[in-house]
Amino acid sequence: MTGEKEITIEQFLEIHLRAAKVMSAERIKDSRKLLKLVVDLGTEERTVVAGIAETYSPDEIQGKTIIVCTNLKPAKLMGVESRGMVLTGVVDDKGILAVFDREVPPGSVVR
Repeated sequence: MTGEKEITIEQFLEIHLRAAKVMSAERIKDSRKLLKLVVDLGTEERTVVAGIAETYSPDEIQGKTIIVCTNLKPAKLMGVESRGMVLTGVVDDKGILAVFDREVPPGSVVR
């Protein structure tokens, strides 16, 4: 896309992307966009807040294997600490999950 800042392969490799299985999901009180997810990263479980509540119900996302950036600094969103970012495509300002078309074990590296 024109005008996007280009990065080097070295910069890209600094981003840690992992397959993560959603163990539980719940709506965050007083937020129409955010879900609190607990994900299995193979070696640990982690809480991640995702702006996908307008697209997915908690029941719909539970059990899915998604892609999470795991080396972001923690951020507090609506009082919940998020330790990662869920990858989505954005359509009409709503997040559509990036998922795998085959089984991928939690914690697998995504490139």
